[in-house]
Amino acid sequence: MIHSDFFIFLLEIIGTIAFASSGAMLGIRKNMDIFGVNVLGITTAVGGGCIRDLLLGIHPPKMFQNLSYVGTAILTSCLLFFVFYLKKELLESTFLERYERLMSTLDAVGLGIFTVMGIRTAMELENSHVHNLFLWVFVGVVTGIGGGMMRDIMAGNTPFVFIKHVYACAALIGAFLYVFLYGLIPDLAAMLISSGAVVVLRLLAAHYHWNLPRIR
Repeated sequence: MIHSDFFIFLLEIIGTIAFASSGAMLGIRKNMDIFGVNVLGITTAVGGGCIRDLLLGIHPPKMFQNLSYVGTAILTSCLLFFVFYLKKELLESTFLERYERLMSTLDAVGLGIFTVMGIRTAMELENSHVHNLFLWVFVGVVTGIGGGMMRDIMAGNTPFVFIKHVYACAALIGAFLYVFLYGLIPDLAAMLISSGAVVVLRLLAAHYHWNLPRIR
């Protein structure tokens, strides 16, 4: 595995841990058992990528071709479950508030990474004469937000992406930025800049409570 491939794989693992953590924590807060916590963790971590692969005609989806991602999601979900199972007081302490802030940051990191990774996967299909800007951006955004939407629906919540802090818009801006930078600068630099832009937008939106207009 060359250095760039390893770096991309490392980014994907970081994103998987980030999303699996947010899914598992929602399951814990919803009083689910260890199976439910794992289902939400896995769904959040690889759900968007699975939708991406189905849209692009990749069969079977990559989550079944490389078990590293599902394995990482399971390990992350089980670790969180047992930590809070053995230390229930953490759910009622100031630790939880700090942990929620950390999860918000990790979720932003996962969103940025998977948005860019989704676009890269779509771009790889150029060898099959697929060159479609709308497809690239659409697939990137779906990869970033798809797992979280599935998580919220399964947990009985209104998907976070529809109600909070310009979530999908951050992914959309990052996707357009990556498509614009692709070919102009080295790919790794374009990935880092675009992912970083998503993360910064998400954190600023969460901190300052930026939301899209809505009818009250």
